[in-house]
Amino acid sequence: MSDVTSAGATADDLPAPAEGLVLTHFLTVSDVPRSRAFYADVLGGRVVLDENPCIVRVANSWIIMNPGGGPTDDKPDVVLRTPEDLNTVSSFLNVRVADIHDFYATARATGAEFLTPPIDRRAELRCYMRDPDGYLIEVGQATGLLKGILARTGTET
Repeated sequence: MSDVTSAGATADDLPAPAEGLVLTHFLTVSDVPRSRAFYADVLGGRVVLDENPCIVRVANSWIIMNPGGGPTDDKPDVVLRTPEDLNTVSSFLNVRVADIHDFYATARATGAEFLTPPIDRRAELRCYMRDPDGYLIEVGQATGLLKGILARTGTET
């Protein structure tokens, strides 16, 4: 297996459970090396497979990336493409961290771009960043939630 994975990675690094299931996140990307570097450098991931598909292990999960493309026999009417409208989102990656201020400073130092600095939402401190293709990534740290305090809704002041 080592001949198809990145240096030092083994079959144990792949998202292939011996039983049950493992949840991964697939992203259609426009530039695999650029996205691979982002998820390895900004989120501290470990590249398991360079391409076809690219697999980056991040903490206890995996990000799987491939370029977009047309239908295949197992998804005959589906076209994969990167986000077209960055202000309309139907899903996003949610990253939970132990220290959001440290993560924010470290990620910015590696070139990550955030929409805002971390904001106190009562239940959590939260901010959002985008990956190179514009995918939205929420970064949060549980605070009040650990004490039973729920988040502010959009209508509360």
